[in-house]
Amino acid sequence: MHLGSKARKNVGLAATYIILAIVMVVIIYPLLWTIGASFNPGNSLISTSIIPSNPTLDHYKELFAGKESLQYGQWYLNSLKISVFTMIGSVLSVSFTAYAFSRFKFRGRKNGLTLFLLLQMIPQFSALVALFVLAQMLGLMNNHWLLILLYIGGQIPMNTYLMKGYMDSIPIDLDESAKIDGASNTRIFWQIIMPLSRPMLAVVAMNGFTGPLGDFVLSSTILRTPESYTLPIGLYNLVNDVMGASYTTFAAGAILISIPIAIIFLILQKQFVNGLTAGGTKG
Repeated sequence: MHLGSKARKNVGLAATYIILAIVMVVIIYPLLWTIGASFNPGNSLISTSIIPSNPTLDHYKELFAGKESLQYGQWYLNSLKISVFTMIGSVLSVSFTAYAFSRFKFRGRKNGLTLFLLLQMIPQFSALVALFVLAQMLGLMNNHWLLILLYIGGQIPMNTYLMKGYMDSIPIDLDESAKIDGASNTRIFWQIIMPLSRPMLAVVAMNGFTGPLGDFVLSSTILRTPESYTLPIGLYNLVNDVMGASYTTFAAGAILISIPIAIIFLILQKQFVNGLTAGGTKG
């Protein structure tokens, strides 16, 4: 019996490692292939390989060569601008709405949460025509700030649910003790709730930053001129041109997108640890 249970345990462990290895290959292989393609000479994918025989930096240089049709540097700055302000706006707006739903009782509270849930079930593309018409009526086509507001609005429903659930786990006794000491709701929010919510704030910030960097549908609806493009639109045009498609340059541009995402992740990873430690100490 003992040997049988030990054998089953070993088989289960081996199966787990096999599944993990398969998942790692599925995740890592496309990344390695993209990195290899970015260093391969030429523009075609037919002759590319994971380990290029004659690696070159020409595709990375081409991105910043200053060609009128390839304004990669401008697209990069546009994407960073939109992502950073979306992240800041999402953190602030989601924090306010989540705190209101978590700590206050008001008419329409349950219906508001239900509405947030329903909004997540509506596909984004179903509102594209309305958003396009609205942007034209307001004269805000190719306006980054309109796109930022739309991204922030799209981040609020689901992230509010996540943040509210986290704030609900913070003991209400902390609020009551602070009120006895004369603290206002505003002071409680900034000095108690927000510091203890840092792990979830980091999640909201990460969602707010990476969302615009990966969006093509909404941004391509609002932004129509090359100088206003974000990276997804600009890179798509590199491979959309039937006669001049450059897949290897696309691969180089895609690799460079990961740099700010990696930096933000490393910064927020530290906040995860600090927030959990502070929460455990104070709670």
